Amino acid sequence: MNEEQRKQQAQIRSEEANIERIKNTSSEELIAKYFHAEYEPQAPDIKKARKRRKEDIQFHYDFSIPEDMQRIGEGKKFLIRTYGCQMNEHDTEVMAGILSEMGYESTNVTEEADIILLNTCAIRENAENKVFGEIGHLKPLKLEKPDLIIGVCGCMSQEESVVDRILKKHQHIDLIFGTHNIHRLPHLVKEALFGKEMIVEVWSKEGDIIENLPKVRKGKIKAWVNIMYGCDKFCTYCIVPMTRGKERSRRPQDIIQEVRHLVAQGYKEVTLLGQNVNAYGKDFEDIEYGLGDLMDDIHKIDIPRVRFTTSHPRDFDDRLIEVLAQGGNLLDHIHLPVQSGSSEILKKMNRKYTREEYLELVRKIREAMPNATLTTDIIVGFPNETEEQFEETMTLMEEVGFEAAYTYIYSPREGTPAARKKDDVPEEVKKQRLYRLNELVNKQSAESMKTYQGEVVKVLVEGESKKDPDVLAGYTERNKLVNFKGPKSVIGQIVEVEITDTKTWSLNGVMAENRVEVE
Repeated sequence: MNEEQRKQQAQIRSEEANIERIKNTSSEELIAKYFHAEYEPQAPDIKKARKRRKEDIQFHYDFSIPEDMQRIGEGKKFLIRTYGCQMNEHDTEVMAGILSEMGYESTNVTEEADIILLNTCAIRENAENKVFGEIGHLKPLKLEKPDLIIGVCGCMSQEESVVDRILKKHQHIDLIFGTHNIHRLPHLVKEALFGKEMIVEVWSKEGDIIENLPKVRKGKIKAWVNIMYGCDKFCTYCIVPMTRGKERSRRPQDIIQEVRHLVAQGYKEVTLLGQNVNAYGKDFEDIEYGLGDLMDDIHKIDIPRVRFTTSHPRDFDDRLIEVLAQGGNLLDHIHLPVQSGSSEILKKMNRKYTREEYLELVRKIREAMPNATLTTDIIVGFPNETEEQFEETMTLMEEVGFEAAYTYIYSPREGTPAARKKDDVPEEVKKQRLYRLNELVNKQSAESMKTYQGEVVKVLVEGESKKDPDVLAGYTERNKLVNFKGPKSVIGQIVEVEITDTKTWSLNGVMAENRVEVE
């Protein structure tokens, strides 16, 4: 049998299989597949999400804007509203880059925009409510400007319930796409421009890694550098593994090249970004290379400051601690989410470490970097959290000496195991616990700030203070906000500032050469 005959037989077998599959498919399934735009309903499913890890990820270096879309936006403007984490901010930079290459110009004025994208967050219910509120507010503008394209993207778009709600109740939305197909934006805009139906393209499979996507970065001083995507930890309260997919790391050479380009453009600080950043490299099969190795390589690049976020304590290994202890441009401000101080609650959260193991990690970090600044994330009111378990969180907060913390009342997310748990903690009790925790966080932050009184710190000046245009603002190596008076010419530079006054969350000071105090 020759090659042509083999191809013909394979095609016949494929056609026979398709006929058999259609015979066994219900009419409802056929309608859903072929007449429900491009959206195939699929709720977050832990078991399916775990199985996705077996699929190979491809790397692509050939992104380009289709020729017929390269100038489609000339004379038009876009606006992207971003909700959520640094990953969403970085996705917005990519989408802004793509739209700019299509000829669109950025605007902050809603009424001027020809495309409005809502880049959404699914972590907490409050963020979701804000987005639906904004969707409602945009309806009158859509009626006034029928050619306006309104799109919803980001993590909320990966949830079946969200997409169904938009399809049923918000027909003025033109475009819905997820976190894995941002590179398809030119094609999706084209369909929205020339089609009559709502365009829905949400991939349940993670996207491959597209390396040469354009970006319009926010500012010219600090930059996010994505080093990996997704998360494999499956904490019981968290929707991220379903909205962002499995962990998949960029190749080291691509990251290092991006950092070198940023240095050449004059950037002073980069933050290496990932949903679980210190799991970087664990998915590599051809090399042994983790976050510690990457940080060690970037340590040799001539850029003043390198940070990373967000860590998972389980993946914070000795190699990373060893490399960070070198200092230099590797900053010793470490954000290390603990979520709870109770081993029992941590087990229910599926965090896969105990209170004792977390404290041992902190001990190692302190031993290698005695002056390290530690900050964290904490959830209060997890289903059935007792008063004793909450008190364990309070004592952990004190024992570690966190200098800041992002604190939240537990918010159930549909599709997560924790959302199925019966919760017997009254809402008022949860609010009281959050209040008590925040009092402690404020106290520890204020105490840590007082240690800077009279000290001279290095501040990367980012611009004018939000409260006073005559005052400059920037951050220290340990991520402390400093306000001081100085010439606008130092914006974008690292300057020495003597601290003259300390507050709970910020410091006031004077430049070493310019002792004009901030009032």
